[in-house]
Amino acid sequence: MNTAGHPEPTARRGLELTPFRGLRYDPDRVGSLAAVTSPPYDVVVRPDGVHHLQDADPHNIVRLILPQADSPDARNEQAAKTLRRWLSEGVLTTDPEPGLYVYEQRDGEGMLQRGVIGALRVSEPSEGLVLPHEDVMPHVVADRAALMRATSANLEPLLLTYRGNGTAADTTSVIERTIEGPPLLATTTEDGFSHRLWSITDPADLARIQSDLTHRQALIADGHHRWATYRRLRAEHTGPSPWDYGLVLLVDTARYPLRVRAIHRLLHGVPVPEALAALDGLFRVRRLDVPRAEALETLADAACAGNAFLLAGDGAFHLVDRPDAALLARTVPTDRPAAWRTLDATVLHATLLAHVWHIPEDDPTRIAYIHDTAATVGKAERDGGTAVLMHPVREDVVRDLARQGVTMPRKSTSFGPKPASGLVLRTLDL
Repeated sequence: MNTAGHPEPTARRGLELTPFRGLRYDPDRVGSLAAVTSPPYDVVVRPDGVHHLQDADPHNIVRLILPQADSPDARNEQAAKTLRRWLSEGVLTTDPEPGLYVYEQRDGEGMLQRGVIGALRVSEPSEGLVLPHEDVMPHVVADRAALMRATSANLEPLLLTYRGNGTAADTTSVIERTIEGPPLLATTTEDGFSHRLWSITDPADLARIQSDLTHRQALIADGHHRWATYRRLRAEHTGPSPWDYGLVLLVDTARYPLRVRAIHRLLHGVPVPEALAALDGLFRVRRLDVPRAEALETLADAACAGNAFLLAGDGAFHLVDRPDAALLARTVPTDRPAAWRTLDATVLHATLLAHVWHIPEDDPTRIAYIHDTAATVGKAERDGGTAVLMHPVREDVVRDLARQGVTMPRKSTSFGPKPASGLVLRTLDL
C-alpha cells in the first residue's frame, strides 16, 4: 500500500531519478539571471509575452522554448542554432560533474516550494509510476517533439508531485541539509518569486534520494505535453539512450503543498452576446457588474453547489450555472466515475464546447488556453471574443482520478508555482 492507502502496482520498478550535468547560464555573460528566465512555454501569453521576454535580455530562454520564425521547421532550426551559438560563446556552460539539483521557490505571501530536479526514467502510464491526469493535444506534442529533436535538449523541467509521509524522509532530509549551504544561484523574478538552486553531487546523498524515490508514485502536476513528448522520443530510439530520461522537478506535496489554479479558455471569434444567446434555456445566466475579484468570489460560491463558469469580454462578467439536467444527461459520457462526470471541465468540453458552441477543443484558431485571469479577460475584450473563466479543482480529486486511470479534460488544472525555465537545462549530447 502507498501512503494514501491505495494498492501499488505489482510490477513497479519505482521512480528512477538520475544525476545529469546541468546546462546553466554564466551570470557574467548575461544582464541578470532574472532577465533570462521565463515561465514555462505554455504559460507565456503569445505574442505579447514573447516580445516582453525577448526585450528583457537578448539571451532570454524564450528564444529557445518559443522561437519566432515563419514556419515550424524554421523555428526549430533557429532554436538549435541559437543554442549552439550560446554554447560556443559561453553564455551557457555545463556543470563539471553530474548531480541532482535542489530548487527552491518562495514568494512574499508565505508560499515555499522545494524539490529535486533530475533526469527521470521515462515510463508508460501502464507502469503506474508517473500518472497523467489530463489528455493532451497531438499537435502540441508534435510541436514539442520537433523542438527537442532539433535542439537535442530538455529545455525546461516539467513538474511532478509525489506524497511522502510528511516527515523528514530521506529525500527531504537531503534537501533541507543541502539548502544550509550556499546556492549555485539566487535571483528574484518580476513576479516577486525568489529562486535558489543547489547541486547535490555527494554519492551518499544521491543514493539516499534514489533509494527513497523507488518507493514513490508521481502525479504530473504540470507538463503533460512534455511528458508525452518524452515518451514519443524515447520510442524513436532503440536500445539504451539519453532519450530514456526526461528533465523533471519532483516535489513532495505532503511537505510542500502546491497551489491549484484553473486554466481559462478564450473563444476566438465568438462575441459574448453570441455565446450567451446559445445558453438560453440551458443554463442560468446572471450579469455581474462587479470587479473581477468579486466576480471570482461569486464563481467560487456557485461552484460549491454545482457546475459554474464566468463569461467575460464585453466589460462585464456573466455567471453561468445550474445546467439543465436533461442536457447533461444527453451530452456527458456515462462510462466514467461521477467525480469525472461532474467536473466543470468535463461539462465545459462535453456540453458547452461540443454541443452548445460547436467549438473543437484542439483547434488553436477557435480556442486558446490561458493561465492568467486578467490576461484572458483582456484578450477577449481586445479581440471581441469570449473569456470562459474556470474555478480550480482540488488536488485530492485530481490525484484520486489519476490513480483510477481516468484522465481529465485537457488543461483542467494549473498546479504551481511552476519551475522557472532557464535556471537549468539538460542537453542530450553529453
